[in-house]
Amino acid sequence: MALSSGIAAFEAKHFVQAAELLEPLAEAGEAEAQYRVAIMAQNGLGMVENPLVAYKYMKAAAEAGHALAQHGLAFMYLEGECAEKNPRKAVEWFEKAAEQGLQGSMTTLAMMYQEGNGVEADAEKAKEWFRKAGFDEF
Repeated sequence: MALSSGIAAFEAKHFVQAAELLEPLAEAGEAEAQYRVAIMAQNGLGMVENPLVAYKYMKAAAEAGHALAQHGLAFMYLEGECAEKNPRKAVEWFEKAAEQGLQGSMTTLAMMYQEGNGVEADAEKAKEWFRKAGFDEF
């Protein structure tokens, strides 16, 4: 009940209420709550911006198999936001999210292989990821 109410508050952009409902669930290990609390902490929504809390919960949710959290954690590593910049770790997490079907992760991986960012540049792997993401031409 608290999870669905917290998600509803989050979706309605009532972030203070969402934080009140979701933080105890995040602390208890609920991956969806962890992901949403991480987003709020990262962006200062309904709470003071807190990169450490954002990273802690994004990583916990990602490790629990939450695809959007895996994508979010990958971007933290890619951009050096809330985490030390580490393109190699970003690739690892984008791959996990891509394996769960996230098109954005597939596209980002394609670009990383194209540019040689965090991986050896590989035009064939880039094309492969672009195809998996649904792009016929690139």
